[in-house]
Amino acid sequence: MNIGDAAARSGVSAKMIRYYERIGLIPAAARTASGYRDYADPDIHMLRFIARARDLGFPIAEISALLDLWRDKDRRSADVKALAQARVRDLRHKIAHLQDMADTLEDLAQGCAGNDRPDCPILHRLQTRDDAAAPAQERTPS
Repeated sequence: MNIGDAAARSGVSAKMIRYYERIGLIPAAARTASGYRDYADPDIHMLRFIARARDLGFPIAEISALLDLWRDKDRRSADVKALAQARVRDLRHKIAHLQDMADTLEDLAQGCAGNDRPDCPILHRLQTRDDAAAPAQERTPS
């Protein structure tokens, strides 16, 4: 099947299929005599696997590791579980960070009168925020 058919059957866009091939996440597709990519059912399975992994928040490097484990019939399920647990920890950290951001914005919005006056604690906080108040990942080393 051509790349359009593969995209439709896998739920992965043709652009992403080309990208995955270019970065080596998936092997280069077979080619027809006229040079068009030619995909088979195992390729669709692999693309669906990748799409599901992306939906669960796995980055490309971890998807590559998962694909290697998927292909390895002698794999240890402990290795797969460790990748999943690490992804859960990362997601929970991101959720906590997003919750902190939402709480801060909510507090600032509640402190803003929202009237015709120019005073605005939201803008004041954005203007006066120093490195000491910045989250660790936003600080630049001196």
